[in-house]
Amino acid sequence: MENPLRDAQIVRAFLDATMVPDPVAASAFLAPGASITFTGGRAFEHAADIASFNAQRYRWVKKRQTRTDVAPGQDTTVVYNTGTLYGEWPDGTPFEGNRYIDRFEVRDGLIISMEVWNDSAERLLTLHRIQACSAASGKGF
Repeated sequence: MENPLRDAQIVRAFLDATMVPDPVAASAFLAPGASITFTGGRAFEHAADIASFNAQRYRWVKKRQTRTDVAPGQDTTVVYNTGTLYGEWPDGTPFEGNRYIDRFEVRDGLIISMEVWNDSAERLLTLHRIQACSAASGKGF
């Protein structure tokens, strides 16, 4: 049986390290061969890949972690961490309130899987005055 409280603390510490960014410290929380998938299905293998991706996508970015939900299992704990992103786009335009949800699987005290979703694409569309669909029109999602 996993330790859900410990596993939630591992996820929060990992996220804190990725926001410094400190890929070396973040790597200590990842199991060898951990699966990391970001928005758009982008697959990464190492914590340094997260820092590289964020450096291309943002001038800088931080997380306001507002909630951590834990679903313990027989040998794996699923941890959801939600909140908002804030920072600057590459052109220096500030942003905040960008929702995110990160889903982790933790086994034996190490993260074996991380999946990331956020509103960055929608925020960029709005910033560039591109309307993908309108909820008021009843079309789209």
